[in-house]
Amino acid sequence: MSQSINQMEKPPYGIIAILLIGAFISLLNETLLNVALPSIMKDLDVTTSTVQWLSTGYMLVNGIMIPTTAFLIQRYSVRGLFLTAMTLFTAGTILAGASPVFSVLLTARIIQASGAAIMMPLLMNVLLTSFPLEKRGAAMGIFGLVMIFAPAIGPTLSGWLIEHYEWRMLFHLVTPIAAIVLIGSFFLLKDKKEKVEINLDFLSLVLSTIGFGGLLYGFSSAGDKGWDSVEVYGTIIVGAVALILFITRQFKLKTPMLEFRIFKYPMFALSSTISMVITMALFSAMLLMPIYVQTVRGISPLHSGLLMLPGALLMGVMSPITGKLFDKFGARALAVTGLTITAVTTYFFSNLELDTTYTTLITLYTLRMFGMSMVMMPVMTNGLNQLPQRFNPHGTAMNNTLQQVSGAIGSALLVTVMSNRTATHAKELAQDAMSGAGAANATAAGAAQMKEQIGMQAMVQGINDAFAVSVVLVVVALILSLFMKRATPASEDEVIKEKAGREQFAK
Repeated sequence: MSQSINQMEKPPYGIIAILLIGAFISLLNETLLNVALPSIMKDLDVTTSTVQWLSTGYMLVNGIMIPTTAFLIQRYSVRGLFLTAMTLFTAGTILAGASPVFSVLLTARIIQASGAAIMMPLLMNVLLTSFPLEKRGAAMGIFGLVMIFAPAIGPTLSGWLIEHYEWRMLFHLVTPIAAIVLIGSFFLLKDKKEKVEINLDFLSLVLSTIGFGGLLYGFSSAGDKGWDSVEVYGTIIVGAVALILFITRQFKLKTPMLEFRIFKYPMFALSSTISMVITMALFSAMLLMPIYVQTVRGISPLHSGLLMLPGALLMGVMSPITGKLFDKFGARALAVTGLTITAVTTYFFSNLELDTTYTTLITLYTLRMFGMSMVMMPVMTNGLNQLPQRFNPHGTAMNNTLQQVSGAIGSALLVTVMSNRTATHAKELAQDAMSGAGAANATAAGAAQMKEQIGMQAMVQGINDAFAVSVVLVVVALILSLFMKRATPASEDEVIKEKAGREQFAK
């Protein structure tokens, strides 16, 4: 990354602290809005499908911007990139808080997302280049604290704010913090770097935008519109074709926008695969728990958020500890232990009942988060450790991009399983009820009550089936984690030789 950072005798803790705060509020803001969507629908008079664009649009901009961060990190300084990102994020937050109509709010979210997309890869890359290999685990543990804790407390904080204030307060709360970080970074960030003369390939940018954007939009729309919708499978096909063309072009370029040759490093390839599977499984609790708790059980958004808070706090406490354990024992021991705990707790979640106690739900969710805290950062860090330093920007950009895509795929898969299995169970339960004694003599009120009971029971069973799929995903990740080895950086001589060969091929 920046030569000034690499040449420092000790890590630039001031720079890292500023980047951590910026990344924290950008991630927090992303999850704050989810609980507020019903209030925004009512206040701005928009439909469910319309208001979802506040989340979908944010995700799409992230998916489009993140692949370009490898180029941006190599081309520009940490100071320049962070100031640009925070300016965009702060401007978008101020505009969102003052939005009189939905179109202005959506524009504000897109501006926010364009800044937020830069922050996480930038922070991860600074951490990788600032710490020696034997201390990276502890450093990435702090990164994990931000990545996990911020989105985890978002629903609880949002639920409390929505109960006491209007939805605009979500943005008013973040605005002064963002402004302080922006002003502070202007005066405190001092890093400089030699100008790197690399240019962004326009065709690669277009193909990347269509490829990742198409896949993200298609999969994120599947749960709502159904897999038989032209809008769903059409955008997925277009996205897949564009992505294939994008990857093919990267192999032909002298200086690729996103370097796919990093997958030739086995530990990076393995860690990326495990991370994608884990991300898909992680969405089961993030998506299915609120549906079960709020829709089936009728628990308020605030108490729904509070249910997840102990797990979030435990993950926050565990992240730095896990980082130190990674430095001492490596990724495999942590990943196997964590995934075993995750698999067992997810299995118990696949056996929910209409009357499962609140205490049981908190306990299972907290234990599941404890297991997950041992997995994500160690697995990701172990893979990045095998990459030569010059490939760090590409590794961080690739990991963040794959997490976006796998998250969308996981959401679509689990929502589809839940919806289809709920419909199947509803038919089966209705047939059983109709064949029961006295069904024909049931009163209208009794029939309505029975229909509602069947609907709730069918939904619980559908949620259980989706959790069962998540168990399979976690077991797959557990098996893959058995093949992990402690990674060491590849030789720079090998990279130089490969680059020379690529330049010859490009000619």
